[in-house]
Amino acid sequence: MARRGVLDATVTVAAGLAILVGLGVWQLDRRAWKEDLIARTAARLNTKSENLPPRVQWDKLTAAESEFQRVEFPAELIPDQEALVYTAGSAFRPDVSGAGYWVLAPVRLAGGSVVVINRGFVPLERRDPANRPAPSSAGVTEFTGVLRWPDARGLFTPADEPARNVWYVRDAKLIAAAKGWGDVAPFLVDQEAPQNPGGVPRVGPLSVRLSNNHLQYALTWFGLALGLAGIYVTWLVTRLRRY
Repeated sequence: MARRGVLDATVTVAAGLAILVGLGVWQLDRRAWKEDLIARTAARLNTKSENLPPRVQWDKLTAAESEFQRVEFPAELIPDQEALVYTAGSAFRPDVSGAGYWVLAPVRLAGGSVVVINRGFVPLERRDPANRPAPSSAGVTEFTGVLRWPDARGLFTPADEPARNVWYVRDAKLIAAAKGWGDVAPFLVDQEAPQNPGGVPRVGPLSVRLSNNHLQYALTWFGLALGLAGIYVTWLVTRLRRY
């Protein structure tokens, strides 16, 4: 019976150690991935703007190769059209730290194609367009911004509320289909210039502020594994001395 108890404990502890060490290694892999993501994102944000890719290339673009590329293009804002995407803060906009909305709107390119742009951030109290300066009616405007791909919908992401014109993920095609904006680009553009009238919605340059705590998490898992091993050895020595 004593040997059986030691065997059962050993198997259980071995399984626990395998899980804890595996989680630690996984966090180290995540750390390497996060460092690469931060480096690639920063490199793209620090490059000069390029012309917006032509319509024929849109379906070939991927987030892995093109997200965070700065682009410039002439377009005309389609009047009286916008969608609000709720945000509680941004990992890429240090000036956005509280709750509010991204204001998404369609713009029409010279050839007739439509791109959805993120015109910027408004706080909760300026959700209603009547509480903001009217958009510029200057016609064709030269926009500068950053290519972004749709947000992933998480397990706890609320359901969108089209009836209230409120969404919880930034997905250009999803929103365009609900709003009747037609066939739009598969990406959206975070507007950086020009400034909107009265500074509302608030545009701003993107910067990398992604958290990278994976080393701390890895050390925590490895520490737990070491603690479990220590407890097991102490228990085993005490057990063997009894017999």
